[in-house]
Amino acid sequence: MHPLEELIDSAWERRGELAAEEIARLRPRLEQVLDLLESGEARVAEPASDGSWRVNAWLKKAVLLYFRVNPSVVQASAPAPYFDKVPLRFAGFDDGAFRTLGARVVPGAVVRRGAHIAKDVVLMPSFVNIGAHVGAGTMVDTWATVGSCAQIGRNVHLSGGAGIGGVLEPLQAAPTIIEDDCFIGARSEVVEGVIVERGSVIGMGVFLGQSTRIYDRATSQVHYGRVPAGSVVVSGSLPAPDGSHSLYAAVIVKRVDDKTRAKTSLNELLRE
Repeated sequence: MHPLEELIDSAWERRGELAAEEIARLRPRLEQVLDLLESGEARVAEPASDGSWRVNAWLKKAVLLYFRVNPSVVQASAPAPYFDKVPLRFAGFDDGAFRTLGARVVPGAVVRRGAHIAKDVVLMPSFVNIGAHVGAGTMVDTWATVGSCAQIGRNVHLSGGAGIGGVLEPLQAAPTIIEDDCFIGARSEVVEGVIVERGSVIGMGVFLGQSTRIYDRATSQVHYGRVPAGSVVVSGSLPAPDGSHSLYAAVIVKRVDDKTRAKTSLNELLRE
């Protein structure tokens, strides 16, 4: 247990009755939590040895408490100021701070405080929300969004306009997770705590939520809420039992291993 966890849990249980003096003492502790999230020392969800993901609910509580105890204030920015409870991640950064961070931040990239940006990340004009974790070598392409507490692995490509949903509540729910070495196609959406496992390729315009049927055409198996490792997924549909209509589904058209991915272009993987 982290030394701050008990304090955050206690404050959360009494969140509706916190006195002004206690809020004043709580604010610097919440800033410490956001520092931990930014540095990557703490993550809202982290991989376990068995391949599952463990949710650290106390960190979600800290983010929600941060919203509760901080008022919205004017924050200077170009081309226009913000009026928000959460400052920008790179406020006050100079040349040295950006070089230490080791990421490339293109004009138009917006990152809120409390988000972890690892080495060699490239942020095109995009949005990364509080509590998110973006792993080393990942590209967040133009107009892509990374929601609150979303977990993005290493060497991931989020293509233009891709949306990775945020999950703050319920507290026990896993955030949306994109594991290492995945490609998320343009204008795709992955939301509601869906997990895209390592090395998967999600084609353009694929929508994945907890109720989306993910059909593996090789096995006829239907998955919900999780894309198996190494899957190549495109948009499709599945017919109703009586054949009267079809409904949207994501279709796993093939599985690939690391060696195949290394030798094969994305267009070839997605082409039938």
